[in-house]
Amino acid sequence: MKFLKTLVGIAALLAAPVLAQEPPRPQGPSDRTAAPVQVMILGMYHFANPGRDLANMDVDDVLAARRQAEIAAVVNSLAAWAPTKIAVEDEAATPSLALPDFAETDTLLKTSRSESIQIGFRLARLLGHHAVYGYDERGGEGEPDYFPLDKVQAFAEANGMADELAAIFAEVEAMTSEQNARLGTQSIAVSLFDHNDGKALALLHDRIYYGLLRFGDGTVQPGAELNAYWYMRNAKMFAKIVMVAKPGDRVLVIAGSGHATWLRHFAQHTPGFELVETMPYLERAAERSRAATP
Repeated sequence: MKFLKTLVGIAALLAAPVLAQEPPRPQGPSDRTAAPVQVMILGMYHFANPGRDLANMDVDDVLAARRQAEIAAVVNSLAAWAPTKIAVEDEAATPSLALPDFAETDTLLKTSRSESIQIGFRLARLLGHHAVYGYDERGGEGEPDYFPLDKVQAFAEANGMADELAAIFAEVEAMTSEQNARLGTQSIAVSLFDHNDGKALALLHDRIYYGLLRFGDGTVQPGAELNAYWYMRNAKMFAKIVMVAKPGDRVLVIAGSGHATWLRHFAQHTPGFELVETMPYLERAAERSRAATP
């Protein structure tokens, strides 16, 4: 009965006219001094080609001298924003979420092709940080499959929808092939433009993910479940970023661009957080790379 009364009270509150709401209370000293956490999402393709995505970039060696200079241009440009914390798409132990490998940065920069190392660790070292944080969330023991595409494929095959699903895959593969074709002639900064255009990423996200919602019959709903689990994974990832952020922090989040739409969403809508756009810094890095090219 108490629970029912609570629901009735919430419903009444939501139904109340806007003009009937009380005026905002005056801000106290703590309200005025609690600066928002600024979050910049740097969308990436994976430098090390782990092959985990629906379609994967064919990346040349980022340890080559040319690419190292281009990475330095990106890092130096991002340094102008002066992030106070850097978070990368790697798993880390709670509650600190600090990555122990950061202590090996000098060696890793010479041997690892991971964007977490080449951009995240490199920038943290440049800025004198004492830690880099890992926020990734992956399926495992006690965790759901956050991307149950096999169930969508099985439903499509069993219900005469294989061609529709193939068309969605073809769009992703065509986009990736087009990006691959340009990659060799572009600086790394320019190649990241496609992965940091917020409007374009959101449109692609909606076409691909929400396009999967039609794969279901009202009883079996694999397309809806995939969307729900993908949202869950990204929500858990951002919740870890919230754990390490303090009021006034500037947090650079390095993420595969498939995560960028949801992470940008959380940065824009989570109380106490605000999104900072990455593109101006990538554009400056691209200018630096062009100026350095003979």
